[in-house]
Amino acid sequence: MTAVYYEGPGAFTVGESEVLSPRAGEVRLDVAFCGVCGTDVHIARGHMDHRVRVPQVIGHEMSGTVAELGPGVDGYQIGDPVVVRPLDTRAETPADKGFSHICRGLKFLGIDTPGAFQSSWTVPAFTLHRLPPTVDLRLAALVEPLAVACHDVRRGEVVPDESVVVIGGGPIGLLVGLVAAAEGADVTLSEVSSFRRGLAAALGLDVIDPTATDPQAAILERTGGAGADVVFEVSGSAAGADVMTSLACIRGRVVVVAIFPEPQPVRLFDFFWKELRMVGARVYEPEDYERAIDLLAADALPLERLISAVEPLERLPSVFQELDDAAAMKVLIDCRA
Repeated sequence: MTAVYYEGPGAFTVGESEVLSPRAGEVRLDVAFCGVCGTDVHIARGHMDHRVRVPQVIGHEMSGTVAELGPGVDGYQIGDPVVVRPLDTRAETPADKGFSHICRGLKFLGIDTPGAFQSSWTVPAFTLHRLPPTVDLRLAALVEPLAVACHDVRRGEVVPDESVVVIGGGPIGLLVGLVAAAEGADVTLSEVSSFRRGLAAALGLDVIDPTATDPQAAILERTGGAGADVVFEVSGSAAGADVMTSLACIRGRVVVVAIFPEPQPVRLFDFFWKELRMVGARVYEPEDYERAIDLLAADALPLERLISAVEPLERLPSVFQELDDAAAMKVLIDCRA
């Protein structure tokens, strides 16, 4: 059994996976595929060393099968295909008001605890979601980021025929656009990368280049002067935070998806003048995972085209080194023993 361990900024080693027999309420999984997430890249650069205990296996966008059941685990059988919703919510308290997915004591599997870039992974059984038996496990590794997008779109309360703008065309931004389009919205994606714009256009989304076109003018023209019903800020850029309110219509909604570690200027006058509403969107809830699995099973989205490459687990250290220079959307790691 193989595993890749994060050893510190830019440093990884390939070693043996620690096969942990599941305790009560746990399940051991044979990991099939695991996607490389932007969070994993931040960890690789040393930006999250305050949370990661080295040496540690990271990774959380996984698919796999049940290999071993701990005492007291019902409802699963050996060989069942599953994905993991990597949130350990056992520290939830009444003060968290029932929102366990963002409880203050939340632990994220693959960051605060060992993750999925290994052949064998033992996790709490309550984190599992069952997959239909016919689902391709490669595509199932996209369920986690797809669930993020489903949560974002649900928080934005997107309904058919609304105008939606997505600022930022990385994996999450592109998935937000695709899920919103699946809800019947008219989607425009704003992205500075020509590679990402090209892929979004090929997948049927309207795109604009904010470095060559005034986004506000473009959206006003596309919406008959009204502006967008919902604006998703997914770029994490100062420019995105600056423009997001100007793109929204009267009583429009602005959904902040990206992580902004530092305060950003926001046009509060727009909130007053247009009676805007801004909401945050963080990770996902169980229903978002089920929605993502339903979209996957129905082949409702062109997920195959988001996969840029599939690499063996032993190459993961090199993948992290190569990602900065690669034109890639989603790289999957084959973790099968």
